[in-house]
Order: sequence, then C-alpha cells, then structure tokens
Amino acid sequence: MVMSVKDQMKYWGVGLAILALVMWSLGNVILPFVAGAAIAYFLDPVADRLERMGCTRVVATVIITLVAMFAFVVMALLLIPTFVNQFGALIAEAPTYSAQMQVFLQDQIPSLMEPESALRKSLDSIGETLRARSGDLANTLISSAFTVIDVIIFIVVVPVVAFYLLLDWDRMIAVIDGWLPLDHLDTLRELAREVDLVLAGFVRGQLTVSAILGAFYALSLMLVGLQFGLVVGLIAGLISFIPYVGAVFGGVLAIGLALFQFWAEPWWIGVVAGIFVVGQIAEGNFLTPKLVGRSVGLHPVWLMFALSVFGTLFGFLGMLVAVPVAATFGVFSRFGIRQYLAGRLYQGLEGPQ
Repeated sequence: MVMSVKDQMKYWGVGLAILALVMWSLGNVILPFVAGAAIAYFLDPVADRLERMGCTRVVATVIITLVAMFAFVVMALLLIPTFVNQFGALIAEAPTYSAQMQVFLQDQIPSLMEPESALRKSLDSIGETLRARSGDLANTLISSAFTVIDVIIFIVVVPVVAFYLLLDWDRMIAVIDGWLPLDHLDTLRELAREVDLVLAGFVRGQLTVSAILGAFYALSLMLVGLQFGLVVGLIAGLISFIPYVGAVFGGVLAIGLALFQFWAEPWWIGVVAGIFVVGQIAEGNFLTPKLVGRSVGLHPVWLMFALSVFGTLFGFLGMLVAVPVAATFGVFSRFGIRQYLAGRLYQGLEGPQ
C-alpha cells in the first residue's frame, strides 16, 4: 500500500515531534553522540583527501585520530591548567575591581557616590555579593556544566563515536541516499548539496576563524602583559562564531581590565584596544571572506535567534545543533521561495502552465 502525501507528512511531523521530545529529555545523554557526529562531519573532508593521496579509509581515520589525540593532550597539558587558574583568579579579583571602580567614580563624579545614592548602594551590594561568593563562584561555574562522571563519559565516548562515524561516513551517506524518494531524487540531492555547502562554509570555516582569532587575541594580550589575557583572548575567540559578539565582549572585558592595570600608562590601554581593532580588520577583510565566504546564507540575526531558541529549549545540545538546523531551514526556505516565485500563485494565470 502506497501512503498519500498527506499521510506521509503526518507521520513525518509526528516523528519530528518525537525527536524534539527526545532531545529535550535526553540532552545530556545524547550530547556525546551529537558532538561525535559533528566532529566526524568536520573531519570527513580531511579523510577524503587522505584517501585521494592513497590511504585506505581505515588508515586515514587512524591518522586523523592519532593527530587529534596528540593535539588534545598538548592543549590539555599547556592551556587548560593556565586557563582554569586565570579564570579562578579573575573571579577572585572581581571584588578588588569593584572597589577600584567605586574609588574612580567617587573621584570623577562625587555626586553619584553620595552614601544615599542609588549607584553607591548598587556598587556596595555588588561588592558584598562578590566578596561572599568569590571563593566558590569559579568552582561553581566550572563544575556546574558537567558532573565528574559526565566529563569522563564525554571524554571517552566522543572520540569513540567520532572514530566509528568517520570510518563509515561515506557508507552512511550512500545508505541515506538510497532511501530518498525516486521521483524527487535530483531535487533532494541538490538541496542536500546546498545544505552541505552552507554548513561547510559556515561551521568549518567559522571554527577555523574562531581558533585563529582566539590564538591571536590570547597571545597578543599575554605579550602586552595584560592580566588574565589568556582567558579573555580564548573566550573572545570561542564566541566569535556569533558575528561581532566575540570582539565586542572580549574588547570590553580586555579594555576594562586594562583600565585598572595600566591606568598610569594609558598608551597600553590603546594597545589593548588596537589588538581587537586589528583582529576585526583581519576577520572582516581576510579570514571570513577566505575561510567562510559571503554566500552561506546565514544572516547574523537569524543565527543569534536560532542559538537563543535552541539553547533555551535544549541547553548546550541545542546550541550545538542550532547552526545545522538554521542552515537547513534556510536552504529549504529559499527553495520554497524559488518554487513560489516560479509558480502560478505568484505569476498569475499568465505565468507558466
């Protein structure tokens, strides 16, 4: 028995609703598998290139896995301890910065710092809160994302999932291609290629841009002697996949720290600001056009909306799948608009028959 299009749409809708419910209820459980799939997708072009160079798929996957493990171990030994220490110290120093801000405002704008003023009460309240919480705030922020068991499972499961998916990636794509309805095979293949083009252009390209910017900001801020420069630079690079947010957040944080540290030497404050200006110029004129491209079809507002919605609904898992879902929805939306513009509903009775 052949199901009608209406029945098929009904079943597909039920299936998507069940998938959303599973993601919402089992987010932490399936997170390692989604992360592993994302890594396998990211590295598949590398495996394909190694195959073209004469390696088998197994050998290519093993080489990629060994290189990735070596890079992770080096990063864990060199960067993670420094990052954690600087992050904890930054939180611990927050009360000192609050007190210095009060002194600065009192010197520059005395009327705002009168004992009964709202600003003075707010700063006092912030300072007391930070003093009370500074001892455990850093540990809470670091440990609240995952429990120890979750971290161990994540570290163990993700590489294993990524390895097997990368090994069988081309085979899985061929199987899925064999499931496509024959009457719409060419159209669906073209849409899939367009989705892959958008994801390859944005996800792979933007991750590379983020890594380059994070390394540049971190090294540059450390070279000028800014306290917590490694933390600020890596955070700015990490969130730079959201257009403008990484540079603005990192720049404001770095300049704020520089104001306290280099108050007697204001030219260093200008140097810190210049680092983010140079980073933005490099990103806008070279990195993003070369590595991401301008035709991926993901508007910054649409991207931020997708990240907000999926992050709110599904937590970190939602943020991980927000970009692929947004890209896929954008591709199908553009396809629907093209169909509408080419149809009689738009062109009228005199249009194509």
